[in-house]
Amino acid sequence: SVVLYLIAQFRLLIIFIMISFENTRDAFAYKTTKELKKAHFLFSAMGHPLLVKLGLKITPLAIKLHIPFTRTVIRKTIFSQFVGGETLQETAPVANTLEKYNVKVILDYGVEGGNDGETGYDHATDEFIKVVDYAATQHNIPFMSIKVTGIIRFGLLEKIDAAMHQCEGTLMKRYYKVIESLPEAESAEWQRAVGRLTRICETGAKKKVGVLIDAEETWIQDPVDAMTILMMDSYNKKEAVVFNTLQLYRHDRFAFLKDSYQAAIERDFVLGAKLVRGAYMDKERQRAADMGYPSPIQADKESSDRDYNASIEFCIDHLDHISLIVASHNEYSNLVTTQLLDKKGLPHNHPHVHFSQLYGMSDNITFNLAKSNCSVSKYLPFGPIKDVIPYLMRRAQENSSVSGQTGRELGLIKKELERRGKEGSS
Repeated sequence: SVVLYLIAQFRLLIIFIMISFENTRDAFAYKTTKELKKAHFLFSAMGHPLLVKLGLKITPLAIKLHIPFTRTVIRKTIFSQFVGGETLQETAPVANTLEKYNVKVILDYGVEGGNDGETGYDHATDEFIKVVDYAATQHNIPFMSIKVTGIIRFGLLEKIDAAMHQCEGTLMKRYYKVIESLPEAESAEWQRAVGRLTRICETGAKKKVGVLIDAEETWIQDPVDAMTILMMDSYNKKEAVVFNTLQLYRHDRFAFLKDSYQAAIERDFVLGAKLVRGAYMDKERQRAADMGYPSPIQADKESSDRDYNASIEFCIDHLDHISLIVASHNEYSNLVTTQLLDKKGLPHNHPHVHFSQLYGMSDNITFNLAKSNCSVSKYLPFGPIKDVIPYLMRRAQENSSVSGQTGRELGLIKKELERRGKEGSS
């Protein structure tokens, strides 16, 4: 037994040595030197908060006013860095390039909130289904992602969420109580919305394409969670098709993960759990301060990291009923996932464990995980520039506000450029 223990520990050491997020040769092998220099310029610009703040105000307005050359400049800079293209077809070259390096793709049609009412929501639903149909024909696109605000009116979600917070009981009990009390017109509107999500998830189940439901702001998240659990109860009986997204910068999400697991046990479905840290921190804190309620955000980064890593461990301990997506740009969280798999003697490409990072960021994590035979993907948005502007603005804001993120990206790019300079690589 002592020999077996020593062998296991030696194997862990070898794996730790093998997975190095400092390996820039593998991280940027898919990029030309010209592309790396452009990325260096972009991240340098995003490292200046005042410049980013100005861009956040000017860019959406310039697009709206059709100011000449705006689209061209955006397309050749921040758009090409973080987005796969304006159409589904334009994502193909990107997906094909990633496939050469054993990296998969999560497709995301970048529509966020409709301005055309029910017609717009129906159109977005049709577009999401087209994404599912397309992904089903590509063996390296196992997932697609949706935001429910693309198919449901924000105000209705907000009203239902507020009403749910006035009720007692479990999430689903509160959900059913509120839905049953809606006025006739809003009840019909809600049923149409649920029908849209059902169509998408049903198509995903038939085509064997996972449907990742993005997290939203806390003040509309409860009905999103309830709907997602209903979808999982319907379509995750044998394998995970539908995934909920848990933002661990919220102090209640680790407990919610455990509650969701209990629901999966009781209803006998596979819980699809995509773990992220979160995307609305500044907005959430500001709203809580303005409206005088306790902030839903963790007190500090250490608390968020603690809950995130504890959630990974919880999922790894319950892979019989949980399918996990570690959607993180944190090097330690990705590494600890592989170490937990190693300790249990499970392969890095376990069918219930997937890793993912945003396209255009953290290539050192993605491509080195792929080298270690992990199932890993790039989250690849696409859509008309005017529709993905909110996404692009979040990426710019995130890179300027997340401590160390821009510096880390710049340091790795600079390291690779210097390596290529010394070796004469292109």
